Amino acid sequence: MGLFDDLSRFLENRLEEFLRNNPHLELEALLEQLREQEEDTLKLVADLQLQEKRSQEEILSTAQEIQRWHIRVQKAKAAGRDDLAIAAQEREAALLREGNQRWGHMQGLKERINQSKELLHKIQVRRQEVQAKATEAQTARAKAQAQQRLETNGWSKSTSSYSSNFDDLEEKFRRWETQDELEQMKRNLGK
Repeated sequence: MGLFDDLSRFLENRLEEFLRNNPHLELEALLEQLREQEEDTLKLVADLQLQEKRSQEEILSTAQEIQRWHIRVQKAKAAGRDDLAIAAQEREAALLREGNQRWGHMQGLKERINQSKELLHKIQVRRQEVQAKATEAQTARAKAQAQQRLETNGWSKSTSSYSSNFDDLEEKFRRWETQDELEQMKRNLGK
């Protein structure tokens, strides 16, 4: 395991170093991470809303059961069947406790939905900020590359014109130096 951990640390360090040296890629990685978080949060909100809907249906069903047992309590009492009335009241009370628990569960789901929506909003705002920075960095990089191309083209153009001027000057100097050497030889021969 030690070798694997060392290799993993080495690769993580190299990746961090690479991203530091290429900040636009770091922004792209951050954007991707934010996209994934946004997607996961959207799925969570959808799942929680589905659970909330089921919870509401269960509460409605429980309320209907409570109502049914409440009517039975009334009927049993009216008929003088206290044994059935007491049992029906116990069932009604158990259903009320169950309904209260389901209501509490649904309230917890609503709170989680609100928190998840707030988180989603924060992620979306952060993603927009990072997207703006990435666009800004990309624009700056494009400008820098364009400037570098202009400078590189400027150098190569000026070099070629300088080269042709240099060649003309070189030719003039060679002629002059050759002429000077010929005159020097004539003087030496004339002595």
